[in-house]
Amino acid sequence: MLRAARFIAGYELTPEPALVDAVAATRHRLEIVSAERIRDELDKLLTVAWPGAGLWFCVDTGLAEEFLPELPAMRLEQDPIHRHKDVLAHTIAVVENVRPDARPGFDFRLTRLAALFHDVGKPKTRSYRKGKGVAFHHHEVVGARMTRERMAALRYPADDIEQVSRLVELHLRFHGYDEGEGGWTDSAVRRYARDAGSLLDQLNELTRADCTTRNRRRAAELAARMDRLEARIEVLRQSEELAALRPDLDGHQVMQHLGVGPGPVVGDALAFLKELRIEEGPVGEEEARRRLDRWWSERTGPA
Repeated sequence: MLRAARFIAGYELTPEPALVDAVAATRHRLEIVSAERIRDELDKLLTVAWPGAGLWFCVDTGLAEEFLPELPAMRLEQDPIHRHKDVLAHTIAVVENVRPDARPGFDFRLTRLAALFHDVGKPKTRSYRKGKGVAFHHHEVVGARMTRERMAALRYPADDIEQVSRLVELHLRFHGYDEGEGGWTDSAVRRYARDAGSLLDQLNELTRADCTTRNRRRAAELAARMDRLEARIEVLRQSEELAALRPDLDGHQVMQHLGVGPGPVVGDALAFLKELRIEEGPVGEEEARRRLDRWWSERTGPA
């Protein structure tokens, strides 16, 4: 049945009514199939060029209820008063927006999985605000937790679960920064890159794919903002070894300078120095030691 969904999407086929009826009638038989086989078929479906038709087939036949109930749950009711996008249609569009040739070196399969799950928290967080319409507060946090649970049930490797759930958790981060008159500060760009870590390219691609508006002006504005952010990241990456974001002093240097042994205080000192690194960029070892002395003095008080 899942293979049929993949073939429908991969070969751009129109399913016969008899096939639709048969899948709808026997979908419960999926319970005898191992989670690993279901997972592998889902991955194969998600990595065809245009998986949308296959995903709709899974939803319309009820098959998705058997292995991914979060997907049909996103088909939220529309009403004339509290208008909002069809979350399911948006999700499938975002999945297809993630293209295999989008950028070199990024994991296409994991990014499409993140696109599939990125809004799963919306049904549980939907609320209505008078005069402001529908809101989905903290749906990215709820969605990340739901993603972990569903991927674990489908027996995904721990690394896949961690990466996809992290992308779901971070997928709104780009929209939380205000360019203002001077654009993002360097510290804001560093934090964005630090939080994404090795998933930076995937996060940027997911952010781009998440724009499904039909308003061409709005779409162009979002694309231009992301272009500017990626340009800023590249400048900082070249000048500051942005991917590492290491403090100017390491743990051994901290212990030697403060005259302390291994312990929590070293971790606290390194956290202080890393925060300094994010806020101001590299300050050099001499200045880092001066700042560390000031921090240590405030922490320990007068001798």
